This record gives sequence, C-alpha cells and structure tokens, in this order.
Amino acid sequence: MRKALTILLVVAVLGGGAAWFFLRNSNGAPQYKLAKLARGNLRVTVNATGTVQPFLQVQVGTQVTGVVQKLFVDFNSKVKKDELVALIDPAPYQSIVDQNKANLIRAQADVGRVKASLTQADKELQRSKELAKRELISPSDLDAAVATYDSLIAQVKVAEATVDQGKATLDQSVVNLQYTKIISPIDGYVISRNADVGQTLSASLAAPTLFLIADEMKKMQVQASVAEADIGRITDGQQVSFTVDAYRDSRFKGVVSQIRLFPTTVQNVVTYTVMIDADNPEAKLKPGMTATCTFDIAQYAEVVKIPNAALRFIPHTEAPEDPAAKKGGKPDRSLGRIWTPGPEGPVPVTITLGATDGSFTQLAKGELQEGQDVIVGYLQGPAQGPMTNPFTPSMGGGQRGR
Repeated sequence: MRKALTILLVVAVLGGGAAWFFLRNSNGAPQYKLAKLARGNLRVTVNATGTVQPFLQVQVGTQVTGVVQKLFVDFNSKVKKDELVALIDPAPYQSIVDQNKANLIRAQADVGRVKASLTQADKELQRSKELAKRELISPSDLDAAVATYDSLIAQVKVAEATVDQGKATLDQSVVNLQYTKIISPIDGYVISRNADVGQTLSASLAAPTLFLIADEMKKMQVQASVAEADIGRITDGQQVSFTVDAYRDSRFKGVVSQIRLFPTTVQNVVTYTVMIDADNPEAKLKPGMTATCTFDIAQYAEVVKIPNAALRFIPHTEAPEDPAAKKGGKPDRSLGRIWTPGPEGPVPVTITLGATDGSFTQLAKGELQEGQDVIVGYLQGPAQGPMTNPFTPSMGGGQRGR
C-alpha cells in the first residue's frame, strides 16, 4: 500500500512539473498579448436606462359618487376630445335638480308675496301719517305702521337672498348632473380602464380614476435615470439614441427636453431623471417599454486610440504605481502609463490621456506612434508573480504585490 502511494505521488509531481514547463516558452520568459495602436473615431457617451411613456396622458375620473351605468369605450379605444366615454347613473342627481328647481320657484313666489305685503304696508303707513296730522290716531298707532313697513322691507331682502341661494343650489346640482357624463379631455387612446358596469364609485375622499387616456402617441417621452457622476455632462437639447427590447435592430433618436433637479436615492445610489422627447411615427414605441439610452457627449475624429486594457496592465514584477499621483502635490488624472515590448522585457511609457469611450482612450500626448505594439495582458497563465518552478524550495524574501 505504501509503495502504491509513493508511485502516485511521484506521478503527480512529474505531471505538475510537466504542466509548468508546458506553460513556458523556450527561453523561460513570459509571453504577452499585444495590440497595435490604431487611428480612428472616438465617441464619448453616457449610458442609462429609462421607461417609455406617452408625451401626454390624463387620468379621467369622476367627481360624483354613483353606479357606473354605461361604458362607451374599452382598452385601446380611440377617442376624441369631449367624447362621452362613460355614464354614472344620473337618476339621483336628476331628482336633486328637480327638487332644487321647485325650491327656487317657491322662493321666487315668496318674494312676490312679501313685496305685495310691503305695498299694502306702504299705503297703510301713508294713511296713518295723514291721520296723525289731524290727530285722529295716537302716536303709537303711527309707530306700529312704520315698524310693519320696515319689517316687510327686511323680509323682501331675506326673500330675495333666498332666491339667490336657491339659484346657486340649483346651478350646483345641474353641474353635478353634468358630472355623471364622463367625457374625454383629449384626443387619444384608452390605455387603461379601471371600472366596470354596475360598479359603485365613491368620490367622497378622492376622485376615482375610470380611464387612463394617452395622446395619439406620435411623440413619446423616455424618462431616464442618470447617475450623479454623469449628470454634469447632460444638457438640454442633447442628442440621444436608444433601443427597446421589442425592436433590438432599430435605434430611435431623441432630444433631452428636461433635467429634473429632484434626486432619487435607492440603496445609496443617487440618480436624476432626464426627460427625452422622441418621435414615434410608426407607433413602435409603446408605454412602459424599457429603453437603453446612449447620450452623445463628444466625438473625436481620426485620433490614436489606446485599448483601455493596456492602461490596466501591470507586469507582475512591478508594484502598482500611479503616474498621475503627486505631480506638483496634486494628482493629475490626465497621465497614464502603458507598457511596450522590449528586448529585456516590458518598457513603461508615461503618456497624456484624452477622452475615453470605456473601451478605448485617446492618446493626447506621448512617445507613441500609430501602429506601435502595446501590452494588454499575458498570453498564457495568470500573472501572479515571477514564473518559477513551483517545486523549487523557496530561498526566502518575497515579491511585491500588485
């Protein structure tokens, strides 16, 4: 048994050693992935996601409580402005209107009655004054005639105010009766229906929503969420392109119409809402679609582009060093360092960086030329340290981490 274990251990050691030697080239030096610096166009963008919504959508509700008697439209129905879309049972409100009309007529009649009494009281007052001059009646009788006349004048004013009140009550009941007819405020399409025939709607606290009506959707809006790190590069009137999952091969165009100042914070991530106006002539865009937006920040033509992988590469024999750190006491983030292949190994080159699109960065200044090779990574094996035989005993010391 012990002999068998010894044989297996030897095989494992030899196999590991063979694998290590297989990952080395003939002279034992590591091999690198190279890329050539190429000239081309560089497009700087900001990406965000958003939701497609109609340019204008209106919640149509009811201001009166009652039973839905009729629905004249349904989902996707096309409607015109002032078109009747639903009817609340008008019978209770019609009876109130009739009652208020009767009350108004009675109040108007009461005005006539009081005015007739006033006319009679006026005549009696004039007779009482003549009799008082002849001392045919006592002063108290004259005072009673005056009081009756003045009282009827006040009663006329009260009766006339009651008529005005009755008119206002009648007008309000007529308005409530009109509210039983639900009409569309705009031309468009019904995208949501929230009530059925026979359903009782209560408008005591808030107006219940019956329909959500969107405009004809020839124009749409995208409500995009842009991260706080990128919002400073977004401006009104900026060009935007976006795609939706339903039409992945189509790219839609839009324009930034508004940058809302109110921030949204979700799990410590701050975003701002950016409204994008977009034409929708073929009606492909529909409410609720998820849009993947690309904001055009800048474009550079015929510049030398450096792969960003080259800026991230550090040979395993080197400690990480930021060439942008401490230039005159302040960090200069326009500086970067890349490595080029040399006869003795990678050669560092410090350069000045320009704009980046996330994959490539503009070479603004430096001792590099178009077509030159730069190192972007290792061709084989992980770059975790010098490639020594893992079975050679350690001689002490150590190597600098990346």
